[in-house]
Amino acid sequence: MAAGALALRWLEFQYLARLLSWRIYVTAIGMAFAAGGVWVGWKLTWRAPSTTFARNTLAQRALGVTGQEMRVLERLAAGQSNKEIARALGLSPNTVKTHLANLFAKLEVARRTQAISKARDLQLIP
Repeated sequence: MAAGALALRWLEFQYLARLLSWRIYVTAIGMAFAAGGVWVGWKLTWRAPSTTFARNTLAQRALGVTGQEMRVLERLAAGQSNKEIARALGLSPNTVKTHLANLFAKLEVARRTQAISKARDLQLIP
């Protein structure tokens, strides 16, 4: 904080002494605030990577999620489209749609993002 205050005072002196144009002054302050915002955002959102993931097999069995549906759910969480999932798993796009419909019903959700969120809450996917 002290270094930031010192830098602002130095810039203010440079501006008042007419050594720098007002555009350079404004640009320097803007860049400082942008860098500070990026740093604060990084500090607030950074999470330590988990070392291991233990799938909740009890929840998987209780919901009746099959192995193929789990593979589809993992690909869904990776952000793949239905066609990409179908290609990766060697299925037809209609089969992927059927698996997704079954997953939505079992997880009691209506959208892909809700399915991913609920699956993470249940520890079905990392």
